[in-house]
Amino acid sequence: MKARHTTSWSVFFTGMISLLLLLSACSSNTQSADGKTSSPPSNATGQEAAGSAAFPRTIEAANGSIVIKEKPERVAVVHWGYVDSILLFDLKSVGLALPFTKNDSSLGTDTYKPYVDKHKELAIVGENTTVNMEALLEYAPDLIIAGNATNTQLTDQLEKIATTVVINEADTDVWSNWPALVTKFGAILGQEDVAEQFITGYQTKLQDAREKLADVEGTVAFLQVRNNAVWLGGTNFLTPYYDEGLGLKAPDSPVMTEGAELTLEGLSALNPDHLILGYFNYDNPSAASLTDEWEKTDVWKSLKAVKNGQTYAVNGALAMGYGPLGNSYGIEAVLEALDK
Repeated sequence: MKARHTTSWSVFFTGMISLLLLLSACSSNTQSADGKTSSPPSNATGQEAAGSAAFPRTIEAANGSIVIKEKPERVAVVHWGYVDSILLFDLKSVGLALPFTKNDSSLGTDTYKPYVDKHKELAIVGENTTVNMEALLEYAPDLIIAGNATNTQLTDQLEKIATTVVINEADTDVWSNWPALVTKFGAILGQEDVAEQFITGYQTKLQDAREKLADVEGTVAFLQVRNNAVWLGGTNFLTPYYDEGLGLKAPDSPVMTEGAELTLEGLSALNPDHLILGYFNYDNPSAASLTDEWEKTDVWKSLKAVKNGQTYAVNGALAMGYGPLGNSYGIEAVLEALDK
């Protein structure tokens, strides 16, 4: 009896082990849309495996319902206003169309550097808002992200190169609502968690800064200072700093809504209490700025902000931009300037 009892338990355990091995083998396979099974690479990390499992996925875009079959590895962004947003995400390789030349871009700034450095490859596929189709072909992306207005004349060509997602710029509100764009990127890339984490961190930073600047007295104006022009930043565009953001008070003038190119006399008419000077030569102060000449005049010296020592220099290409990295820098720079 004892021998038969031992044998039956041996058979039982042997059967259980066989069943567990079978279940383990089945769980190591994933099923694709066509019903076929495939095993993840043996060297894939848990994060990579999870990202791969999110594909294929369908994205509703301005150019239709776009199916992204596999996790993108080489992503080209041909809309120059998307540079900030794409750099947030975990990609091995990215191709960028820049708003300026590479030498004049913000890629080398302390703000951008950590995000640039985390990509194994960064290729330039356009400069000065123009896409270099030859460079794009050479880059050989497996996914292209474009804009329906900015890249309208290129869409047909882009779709012949790789799977292309065209974002509706008006619906996404590209120029004044980067969180919506970053959320869209997260959906396209299967990295919704990355998008959510950055947006949450930014909102916390913004709220903290708003509370610290609640006692700032007087009006605040933001100037985009270039070598041959000075532009006033309007409240409709600089939302991170005014009512919806830091809550700073703008000068009382109709021109403040949309902003405009300013003369020195126009600035004198505004006469803000605080003046944030967004220099486009911030990292190269030896280059000329129009305000170099203004600073020699009595009109400039009579400005309230100048007389009271309440003018502050910041990187205009970042702080006056539209993207998440630029706005994050701007919040920090304005907080440092005004939190006295």
